[in-house]
Amino acid sequence: MNENPKIHRLREMRAKSRLGGGEARIEAQHKKGRLTARERIDLLLDKGSFREVDAFVEHRTHDFNLDEQKFLSDSVVTGWGTIEGRLVYVFSQDFTVFGGSLGEVHAAKICKIMDMATRTGAPLIGLNDSGGARIQEGVVSLGGYADIFLRNTLASGVVPQISAIMGPCAGGAVYSPALTDFIFMVRNSSYMFVTGPDVVKAVTHEDVSFEDLGGASVHAEKSGVCHMVGDSEADTLFLMRKLLGYLPQNNMEDPPFVQTGDDPFRMEEELENIVPDAPDKPYDIKDVIRLIFDNGQFFEIHENYAMNVVVGFARLGGHSVGIIANQPAVLAGVLDIDASEKAARFVRVCDSFNVPIITFEDVPGFMPGTNQEHHGIIRSGAKLLYAYCEATVPKLTVITRKAYGGAYCVMSSKHIRGDVNFAWPGAEIAVMGPDGAVNIIFRKELENAKDPVKRKAELVVEYREKFANPFVAAERGFIDDVIEPKETRPRLINALEMLQNKRLTNPPKKHGNIPL
Repeated sequence: MNENPKIHRLREMRAKSRLGGGEARIEAQHKKGRLTARERIDLLLDKGSFREVDAFVEHRTHDFNLDEQKFLSDSVVTGWGTIEGRLVYVFSQDFTVFGGSLGEVHAAKICKIMDMATRTGAPLIGLNDSGGARIQEGVVSLGGYADIFLRNTLASGVVPQISAIMGPCAGGAVYSPALTDFIFMVRNSSYMFVTGPDVVKAVTHEDVSFEDLGGASVHAEKSGVCHMVGDSEADTLFLMRKLLGYLPQNNMEDPPFVQTGDDPFRMEEELENIVPDAPDKPYDIKDVIRLIFDNGQFFEIHENYAMNVVVGFARLGGHSVGIIANQPAVLAGVLDIDASEKAARFVRVCDSFNVPIITFEDVPGFMPGTNQEHHGIIRSGAKLLYAYCEATVPKLTVITRKAYGGAYCVMSSKHIRGDVNFAWPGAEIAVMGPDGAVNIIFRKELENAKDPVKRKAELVVEYREKFANPFVAAERGFIDDVIEPKETRPRLINALEMLQNKRLTNPPKKHGNIPL
């Protein structure tokens, strides 16, 4: 039976489109240790679920002999598919075609997919691998970027937006990922910067490599631009799939519930001795987290950035929750500029997508010093305070040890609409630590004491006995209950289920004015 010529042509065009820039360029991409745009999509999505759109689009530019270089699908692959059976939209830039550069039709393809994601309420995933704007198209390419930025902004808080940097991402191209909820990078293979090493050298005379300027480690540890790093492209795409399991499809849905098989009534005796008796001795808050949440699993975000605060997702009785925790093992868990902004952003992500927030508090206060003050610790601390105040999702707090000063107020206290606030028996809730408080309250007495060292030690003990327990706060209802550490898991699960139908709205307004 002879093949219909029209169907034959269709199949030929599809095959040509799938080849992107051709076999030689695909081979060059593989030699760099990178996958092609379509190979990445195949790894990201459920097998066989991808449905491509605009596979026959070509650019329309005639300048600089571009009309002699045309490739079906141009330099980006777009469409939809599923991850664990749930709909997602995806675009994947194709470096084999014009270096993945963005021109008019490239931008139009991305905008179409973004509009579809927003209209149908499903996550949007961008796989970025581009040399930047297509210079031959001039201002048209810049307009294309701006069209994308607008859609990123309008979709923010409506559907989850996740970006992966799979190769270069430079100049204006960095701002679309920066507007999304999460950025993933590949170790030693991807980089982001506003201006490249050559421009940096010309302007500032600094000699810097691509990796040292904007590699995955730089953005995951120093700038905080990157939320998670994969050791390979496959690993990065797997982590993206995993993240989506904690998020709903859109802001009108709840996150998916998963039966984890972990006993909701499980007690953890190990928690009884996890906090050291000495108030200034460190411990790892992640040990607490793993003992409490389902199957000890914790999907940490920003693991190597501002490590004095820990944020990430877990499941509690099968429910997806977001965790914010002071980390006593790093800088005593103090809140500085980076930690405040890291936690504030995570609070807002959780609140945007109906993920309950659980806060573990052991905080001595905000970081002192001229460096912090001069770089805006007041403004950064206010961002965290604003985020917690604004959040309307269920908010549960456990004070494991210290809760001092303004940091007590900020870390989801009862006063800023914390729903259920627990404290462990050793919790200390006070304006400041005993040593500093005694220096202020008893300054004159200490100046006149025969043995000021001995007297101060006595006063510190007295102050600690008064405030080194949670019952003063509990008397006033600032703490809902003082609980044994071992019962933390079942008490949190019970409180979370009690809050399942919580309804809370903020005053009508165009939007608030967070102290950016």
